[in-house]
Amino acid sequence: MMDLRDGTELLTVSEASSPETTDSSPPEAEQRVTWDNKAQYLLSLIGFAVGVGNVWRFPYLCQVHGGGAFLIPYFIMLFLEGLPLVYLELSLGHRFRSGTVGTWRQVSPALTGIGIAMNCTSYIVGCYYIIVMVWSLFYLFNSFHDPLPWMTCNGVTGTTMMNGTEVKVSDICNSSTSKFFWYNTAVQASSDIEHPGKMIWQLALCLILAWVILFVCLVKGIKSSGKAVYVTAVFPYVSLIILFFRGVTLQGAGKGIAFLFTPDVKTFVCIVVACV
Repeated sequence: MMDLRDGTELLTVSEASSPETTDSSPPEAEQRVTWDNKAQYLLSLIGFAVGVGNVWRFPYLCQVHGGGAFLIPYFIMLFLEGLPLVYLELSLGHRFRSGTVGTWRQVSPALTGIGIAMNCTSYIVGCYYIIVMVWSLFYLFNSFHDPLPWMTCNGVTGTTMMNGTEVKVSDICNSSTSKFFWYNTAVQASSDIEHPGKMIWQLALCLILAWVILFVCLVKGIKSSGKAVYVTAVFPYVSLIILFFRGVTLQGAGKGIAFLFTPDVKTFVCIVVACV
């Protein structure tokens, strides 16, 4: 009703007790923090699609499993499993706007375990990928040396561990100085898990730095990670472009490209390739 004396709108008793008018708090979904803009959301998706694995893991798998032959099962699984699962994940996230556990609980309480398993998987992958970041930081800091430490063996003699086998340093250096730097300086692998060896303080410091960087990116949720994706999502593409032009200018690049896009039928039917 309207009070004609001061023009102030008054509520009746029934209107005042109505839940639509008394409950002014927004629903839980509206209280969640959102992206600052659509560009941050898009870049975050791009960042998940391309990462360190595209730089070092994918080319290795192509080389080991037959080049072009590997691309056939890869694209089959991409369209049959990869893209549908990505679309499912984005659709559920957009609909429920909750974490993995909350999303699957809203779909069905019986599916809560899927959300818990996804969290556990993310934790395991995070602990695994942080080591790749450590190696990247380690090589970044060593790249400021002149000459580059992986360009020479620096007169080192004796033996070192390589894939669990003791080999002569001279044999590795004659094969590849970068391989020697990887096994002898970066990894320093021991003979077995029962003999872990000494702690490599350079890698330990890089590990701490990597966790600090991760913490800074995620400390405020998507408010901080949304700012970080401007770098983390763009940098892999910049690296891939640089590596592409570097690769095509190397000797024998044409043969490598031909090997990549020429499938080997014998390798394709191999069970190892079919299961990758």
